[in-house]
Amino acid sequence: MVDKVNIFWFRRDLRLDDNVGFYKALHGKHPVLPLFIFDENILGELPEDDARVTFIFDELQKMRNQLQEHGSSLAMYHGTPKKVFENIISEFEVQNVITNHDYEPYAKDRDAEISALLEKKDVGFFTYKDQVIFEKDEIVKNDGDPYVVYTPYMKKWKATFSEDKHVKIYYTSQVLDNLVQHSLLPNVSLSDMGFKRSKIEVPDYDVTPTTIQEYEKTRNFPAQEGTSRLGPHLRFGTVSVRKMVKKAIAKKNETFWEELIWREFFMQILWHFPKTVDNAFRKKYDHVPWRNAKADFEKWKEGKTGYPLVDAGMRQLNQSGYMHNRVRMLVASFLCKHLLIDWRWGEAYFAEKLLDYELSSNVGNWQWAAGSGVDAAPYFRIFNPTTQIEKFDKHHSYIKEWVPEFDTDDYPEKMVDHKEARERALETYKKAIN
Repeated sequence: MVDKVNIFWFRRDLRLDDNVGFYKALHGKHPVLPLFIFDENILGELPEDDARVTFIFDELQKMRNQLQEHGSSLAMYHGTPKKVFENIISEFEVQNVITNHDYEPYAKDRDAEISALLEKKDVGFFTYKDQVIFEKDEIVKNDGDPYVVYTPYMKKWKATFSEDKHVKIYYTSQVLDNLVQHSLLPNVSLSDMGFKRSKIEVPDYDVTPTTIQEYEKTRNFPAQEGTSRLGPHLRFGTVSVRKMVKKAIAKKNETFWEELIWREFFMQILWHFPKTVDNAFRKKYDHVPWRNAKADFEKWKEGKTGYPLVDAGMRQLNQSGYMHNRVRMLVASFLCKHLLIDWRWGEAYFAEKLLDYELSSNVGNWQWAAGSGVDAAPYFRIFNPTTQIEKFDKHHSYIKEWVPEFDTDDYPEKMVDHKEARERALETYKKAIN
């Protein structure tokens, strides 16, 4: 076994190439021990057949196989990060731990705890920016305040961006010889961790030139395969955001590029305003007296509201772990406005089901739908779930795919009348926030 090692801790960056922290580690003085921790603090809340755990596990096995071709491997542990690092430090002579930044509240607390532990043991802790182009307060107003409206943020983002500077690719293939030469590093199985393989698979992403070029034309129609399916891959880092931005620029597709910027907008909002995970950004919206009828919530979850586009979206989510973005806006609006159910209930359900669940985007979009967030839709904008069909699924192709009993006697009655629910929502919101 080698004398001294540097550890690279994989987290939301499940790839070997164009990974900033891994690149920096491989260029260090000591051999690199690659590490991944299945964090008990996170996994404890998940169902045993969670599709995201299966996806992460499979991606790690691919990486492990690639690293074994270089005489090394990937150490995989199941436990709390603190306990895992205490064990590793007792087993290896660790010089530095290197990883990439993570911005969510839990991640910030976890990293502070690990940093303090390593400092006591005289081990260095270095982190790098990898999952975004701009982070934290790199894009702020001239007075230093964060942007809370997307369009000016996006304009400043683009004005600051330089292709030469911000999308450099960090190739690692030439330095993979600087790895710990030990191919039998610790491994864990799904069953070791109390999980079983999910039947839901994360689909491959599609960023072919055609998808990017046709993006504006197709992305709003849920029956068409017009989206990139990039969400889970950006979430878990199986692709590099720098390469995706490069593709958007190469194809001169502003809409596709701006979707990537939306992701960073919500990330910096969460960084600056971590309380928005549980509290309305616009505080007066925490006074809305939600009905929170559990029976209504169950109908919404099961896709049995009597509104076909809402039901199609919820059933697509339940069966595939995915829901088309246009439909996400509708089902969220329906829950908050038509049913007057707290957006936090919907956010938690999406967190449980979505393959591409990203805390910042999920909270940001749910608060947008509820009218309570940054850059929010005004509370009086209430989607009509029937006219939305005419706009986005005129031939009922998407509805028929997910709601086979549509247009038969087996399809449920509408659980609420649109006009009455709309008026109830307007009255309830108006009283609460004025």
